[in-house]
Amino acid sequence: MAMPGPASGPGAPDPLRTPVVGLRPIATPLPLGFLGQAVASWSFACLQLRWIGSSQSHTVALAVLVFTVPLQLVSAAWGFWARDPVAATGTGLLAGGWAATAVSTLTSPPGSTSAGLGVVLLGVAAALLVPALAGVSRLAAFGVLALSVARFATTGVAELEGGRAWLTVAGWVGLALAVTSVYAALAFEVEAATGRAWLPIGRLGTKAASAAPPGDLQEVWREPGVRRQL
Repeated sequence: MAMPGPASGPGAPDPLRTPVVGLRPIATPLPLGFLGQAVASWSFACLQLRWIGSSQSHTVALAVLVFTVPLQLVSAAWGFWARDPVAATGTGLLAGGWAATAVSTLTSPPGSTSAGLGVVLLGVAAALLVPALAGVSRLAAFGVLALSVARFATTGVAELEGGRAWLTVAGWVGLALAVTSVYAALAFEVEAATGRAWLPIGRLGTKAASAAPPGDLQEVWREPGVRRQL
């Protein structure tokens, strides 16, 4: 039995002019995840540097649990939807790391340290190396992930060692991470809002423009959710 061939004739669609469907640009989720990261890192840094009393640790932990963790989970989910494994994996790991930190802090006496939490945070830092090293093509995002590695690692050592010196180091790393996260969020947000990278993001080796199709799809091809990277 012969299989039907492609339609032909005056009423048949021209395959060269058939519109491409299924391209779904989305708003980049990176600023949402980075700003959640900034709030969490800043808040715990204030505890570690003793800018606020240890009696406030439960309040900070609860705020991070209900504010930062959901934002980063949303960012991770939309990162997978946009086919960006670096963004999705990175923000997903950050959500898990902050959730573990917040729950442990909520269930521990104020001002105490936990060797168990320290081991977990060192594991989170090691896991974050994967998206950090894979994401060097966007220096702004790489900076956030690299400082997140340092942030969780120093906090993990501080929890294991139990002394003030490492807590102070972790606090200052946390402040640097908060500032970097705000900058990265602003840079990606401005790029998404204006279509131009007014603040340096540090995209390296991007070939989105050369790979774009002709015609009306030129602009869509550069949108988050369509291009290869957020």
